[in-house]
Amino acid sequence: MNAPLYTTEILRLAASLGEQPRLDRVDGSADERAPTCGSRVQTQVQIDSTGRIQEIAQQVQACAFGQAAAALVGRHAAGHNMAEVEAALTDLGSWLDGTADDPGLWPGLEALAPARSRRSRHPAILLPFRSLLAALKAVQ
Repeated sequence: MNAPLYTTEILRLAASLGEQPRLDRVDGSADERAPTCGSRVQTQVQIDSTGRIQEIAQQVQACAFGQAAAALVGRHAAGHNMAEVEAALTDLGSWLDGTADDPGLWPGLEALAPARSRRSRHPAILLPFRSLLAALKAVQ
């Protein structure tokens, strides 16, 4: 019997995302789409004086995998800088495509393991990280 694609953990993560308010002060923002699946993530960030994420807000229109990944981004983004987010995106991509054995240092990504064999889900999973990175690059 095949393991379920949408595990209870993935569905809980997706459901935990909820509606997020916009930030009072926006230092950088991005609106990214995954053309293959139509998922969309809009991200806003506030940055502290050291260049680390202070707060994040996301508006997410994605499948359960995209929502679960966005929930993990939202939970763990604070305190990270651009280089760390870029490394997390690279590590996650390598893990999803099978060239790495683990998803890297970003907490909770192991929950997305059922999607590793479903390449069509990869763009939605990577999208919240791509959007966060784009928002960081847009910081003025």
